[in-house]
Amino acid sequence: MNSLEEVCKQTCDLAKQAGDFILQERKFFNLSSVEHKGFNDLVSYVDKTAEKILVEGLQKVLPESGFITEENTVNILGKEFQWIIDPLDGTTNFVHGMPCFCVSIALMQHDELVIGVIYEPNLDECFYAWKDSPAFLNDKEIKVSTVDKLANSLLATGFPYTNFDRMKSYMEVFDFCMRQTHGLRRLGSAAVDLAYVAAGRFEGFYEYGLNSWDVAAGAFIIQQAGGKVSDFSGGDNFVFGKEIIATNKNVYNEFLEVVKEKFKN
Repeated sequence: MNSLEEVCKQTCDLAKQAGDFILQERKFFNLSSVEHKGFNDLVSYVDKTAEKILVEGLQKVLPESGFITEENTVNILGKEFQWIIDPLDGTTNFVHGMPCFCVSIALMQHDELVIGVIYEPNLDECFYAWKDSPAFLNDKEIKVSTVDKLANSLLATGFPYTNFDRMKSYMEVFDFCMRQTHGLRRLGSAAVDLAYVAAGRFEGFYEYGLNSWDVAAGAFIIQQAGGKVSDFSGGDNFVFGKEIIATNKNVYNEFLEVVKEKFKN
């Protein structure tokens, strides 16, 4: 195979191709095209077609790879490499005409993330990294912020929309952040939130109920940008464990203790 750097750059090109398709379709999109996969879980032909664009392109980049995809347009298991793809993270924003959504692609080699790409087409921003590289935004190196206290931090989260079993604990963290930080933002795309942590725009992010395709690329980019990512107990089961906190290194321990305390029950 080509080097991870070359594979990453080809992946960026494919993400932009899918993002351009999504933006073009947004001009003519109608709510009548929306399907419901489950309660508050929306999808359309745009998600599915964007996923097919990505899968077909990535199969050429890395023919031996498998795929974990949100829309299940392909069912291939790779022996060594797995692509983890969300063709349109922020579908609800997209269908309502809100300009915050993205294409999210990660590559896992065995159990290790080695590439992450997030393309936000509304602002033409491509965040990316590969194993042993810095993180980049449109060819410029990015790093997490240097803020050293939660009190001086701007944080992000996503609202649970299908699983409300942990809402009490979630809202306790939310309440703490409202009172003890510079504030909380909810953009509607977990992948964009994570990319913004990597770029130093947010100091941290937390959410539960997410899937691997929501977080894999962003988590990896944050790590390459000098940040820290974990599950709510401080462990490393954040890709498939359906819970994640991601911060700069300076506020990680402080934020982790808050999340641990509120989610202990």
